[in-house]
Amino acid sequence: MSREILPVADRKQVRAYARRLTLKYPRRLSLALLLHGLAAVAGLLVPWQLGELVQNLQYGHEVNVAVVAAAIGAFLLLQGILVRYAVLASAKLGEKVLAELREEFVDRVLALPLSTVERAGSGDLITRTSRDVDSLSRTVRHAVPETLIAVVTFVITIGAVLLTSPLLMLPMLLAGPVIAASTRWYLRRARDGYLRENAAYADITEGLAETIEGARAVEALGLRERRRVRTDRDVARSFAAERYTLGLRTRWYPAVELGYVIPMVTALLVGGLFYTNSWVTLAQVTTATLYAQQLVDPLDRFLMWIDELQVGGASMARLLGVANVPDDRVPSTARPAGELLEASSVRYAYRAGRDVLHDVSLTVQPGERLAMVGPSGAGKSTLGRLLAGIHGPRTGSVTVGGVPLVELPLNDLRGHVALVTQEHHVFKGTMRDNLLIARPDAADTAVLKALEAVDALDWVLALPSGLDTEVGSGGVAVSAAQAQQLALARLVLADPHTLVLDEATSLIDPRAARNLERSLAAVLDGRTVIAIAHRLYTAHDADRVAVVEDGRIIELGSHEELVAEGGSYAALWSSWHGTPTPTPTTSASPS
Repeated sequence: MSREILPVADRKQVRAYARRLTLKYPRRLSLALLLHGLAAVAGLLVPWQLGELVQNLQYGHEVNVAVVAAAIGAFLLLQGILVRYAVLASAKLGEKVLAELREEFVDRVLALPLSTVERAGSGDLITRTSRDVDSLSRTVRHAVPETLIAVVTFVITIGAVLLTSPLLMLPMLLAGPVIAASTRWYLRRARDGYLRENAAYADITEGLAETIEGARAVEALGLRERRRVRTDRDVARSFAAERYTLGLRTRWYPAVELGYVIPMVTALLVGGLFYTNSWVTLAQVTTATLYAQQLVDPLDRFLMWIDELQVGGASMARLLGVANVPDDRVPSTARPAGELLEASSVRYAYRAGRDVLHDVSLTVQPGERLAMVGPSGAGKSTLGRLLAGIHGPRTGSVTVGGVPLVELPLNDLRGHVALVTQEHHVFKGTMRDNLLIARPDAADTAVLKALEAVDALDWVLALPSGLDTEVGSGGVAVSAAQAQQLALARLVLADPHTLVLDEATSLIDPRAARNLERSLAAVLDGRTVIAIAHRLYTAHDADRVAVVEDGRIIELGSHEELVAEGGSYAALWSSWHGTPTPTPTTSASPS
């Protein structure tokens, strides 16, 4: 299956979203700006007082140094207090914005079409939900408040220089073109560089995840060297991407540092020249020079964090890009007339021109138990996903009650058909929370009945706090077999009419699995069950068995009929059950 990278939002989308999210809380933003502004003003009063002190000393005026020192100390203390509350206000605003952004991202991820998630693979999505979220968290918590402080302080300091002497402002402007040109050069390249860096990291995650998950296959098939080469190639690509962004910074920073020096030097040199010509006073030169020195801090802070803003912007583009994934279905207003499940002349391909299902037709009657068996890679799971509405067929149709599954809204679809695979997850939270995912309004009696139906009631009640026991990350460990039982209990609570079970009991002991399936069959009596399994007792207990090979249904009938035919199923049963293959009574014909 070819891997598709999820979309990335463009600059316009990122700016619009950031603006909307920030301006959503005008009071919090106004308070933060006001406090930062007052802190900047309090800090600017100190250079003004020092300028006045120099002026008074020049003309021999009497100066009470203790009073001046006390005033400077008071202003510094006031500035410290204001900065403390300004940073607190900015942090609260940042955490509020970050929490909302995370919640919206989770909603977007949960709304992704499963077919898209499968094609994209785990690496890209894992990187977005971990590394990109962490990068954006750092940006929102630190870079945004620090940049806000820098901008407010810079603007107020420039205003103070103009009030001190507009003439002394002119030489400071020489730094503007140097800083602006170098920063513009950097910004034009940084975003794409960081996007490549994040994409390269996603490739590393994808490759490592595949190697770890398939460790046994890698070992058995002698693929260690191939996986090592893949990892080396991914790491080299990531190194090249990070080296590129590092190169941008190493060329940008020296130009910026030069821009820091220019205002102070020009303020002193040109200010001295202006003073000798009596165009400005010594107090103005002193104050303007100190202001020029103070400009370095907000400017340095702004330019230092602007790089972090580029990282955060790239991460936000990747997080927002999830919303740009097109829907894989267009719901219609049609509603099913019954629960008859039909696949008609279905073909499906993961890659263009390479069908894995070939002209498959199958009718599953309401309340029927159908087993699908066949060798690995035959197309059983793919057909199961089509019957569950996860994928839409390339050609043909899969309908329930006469309505194509891909035309049903997802909530309606899951009320008709649900899929349970061998891949299960136990979420961090209580056992009750894990089960109520399927039906949030279910009472404890319904939860306990669902657990009893899947033979899990005894071990759940034996947990330290029963249904209130914390499980998942950091909680009580749940085995893989127990996780499968929880997934099946969720299915019982969800109560769809048709269930597609793809190796849903594969991790449970064979004898316990058969008991579980029989208990489950009693609870699900009257429901349609399509079971994909390698354990042939599942087929033995089913109403009909479909044998899938090479993307086709080659045999279809009851267990007894297929055994009597002496075809592929009979050979499988004989091999699995240890009995001779019967002489065929009729020729097997594909469905």
